[in-house]
Amino acid sequence: MNTSAWLKKVKCLALVSAFALIGNYLSTMKAGKPVTPIQALPGMAMLLAITIVGSLITEVLDKVLPKNLPAIAYISLLAIIVTIPGVPGAEFASASMGKIGLLPLCTPILAYAGISLGKDLDTFKKQGVSIVIVALLTFVGTYVGSAIIAEIVLRATGVI
Repeated sequence: MNTSAWLKKVKCLALVSAFALIGNYLSTMKAGKPVTPIQALPGMAMLLAITIVGSLITEVLDKVLPKNLPAIAYISLLAIIVTIPGVPGAEFASASMGKIGLLPLCTPILAYAGISLGKDLDTFKKQGVSIVIVALLTFVGTYVGSAIIAEIVLRATGVI
């Protein structure tokens, strides 16, 4: 394991966590139930620790296993295990991580994706109109597909 690369990864994750805490505060403040960064810090620290451990597991298992799973698989599995009722500390973990919204966590990631796209703007321009058409069709297809699935499930369960 490259120590320098891991140090950069942990610094980046810590920075994203700090931005997410600020975003979470602004989001909850706007909703009328503010959760201060100090209140959300234990949950964010847990998410950060789970992400680091999941990334370490990924790196170790990638060297051992013939089939490589993405880090999100291990991170999700760890998060699920930590919040299973009956596991020591699960109630505290669920309550702490429950103070953090999904949108504030996505904001720094989407900002990074935008910066990354800006870096490759010349390549993006070479794609031309076709990439815009593919993106629009993907968005519409995902939306319509989700709406159809929701409609089927809601009708099957008798909600509508």
